[in-house]
Amino acid sequence: MDSQTQMKQIVADAAINEVKSDMVLGLGSGSTAALMIRSLAKEIRSGKLQNIRGVATSFQSEVLALELDIPLIDLASVSQIDLAIDGADEVDPRFQLIKGGGACHVREKLVASKANQLLIVVDETKLVQNLNLSFPLPVEVLPSAWKQVQDVISEMNGSSTLRMATKKAGPVVTDEGNLILDVIFSDGIRNPKDIEMSINNIPGVLENGLFVDLTDKVFVGKIEKNIPVVYSPSKVD
Repeated sequence: MDSQTQMKQIVADAAINEVKSDMVLGLGSGSTAALMIRSLAKEIRSGKLQNIRGVATSFQSEVLALELDIPLIDLASVSQIDLAIDGADEVDPRFQLIKGGGACHVREKLVASKANQLLIVVDETKLVQNLNLSFPLPVEVLPSAWKQVQDVISEMNGSSTLRMATKKAGPVVTDEGNLILDVIFSDGIRNPKDIEMSINNIPGVLENGLFVDLTDKVFVGKIEKNIPVVYSPSKVD
């Protein structure tokens, strides 16, 4: 296991320590979240956690949970989620996030907004001082509107490209049947709340990957003296 996977496993296991029996749990997407789901399944099988019901944030996490016999319920059937555990593509010092590298950010944001607590699990490579300097902001758009949205984003000094699939011809299609524009602003994103609102107000946009003021806690896997450790700081530094 390489050091980055070690870090991911450490924070995945630490996140499961936050889970209590009888919880409705938001199951995140991505590589670190997948490790968390596997750790959760082990705790359920051992009997340490009982009566857990999961709410999947993507088809990926749904399939994995079903394979591991984790009981699932539909997002529409719950009024609140006790705890959501998810990964992130970038985390800034104020706990603002960019998510959507896996094109799941719409359902991830729906789950996060319904959760009493959102716990983010990342390795230290995801920590940044300013969002969007290197990782693009995903914007989910209706298929018929992508060019129109791209033109508006260009007027906002954002450079965007339609995300293309790697093992099929044509663009990535999300779980919701839409397309993704990956956006880079020349100076990054220093005012995520304003950018989130401005982009979501563009006709044809379903949602973007900025998660603003949603995160309660971040677990960060770091390698110090070749020993993986977990940080749950009040501020990410």
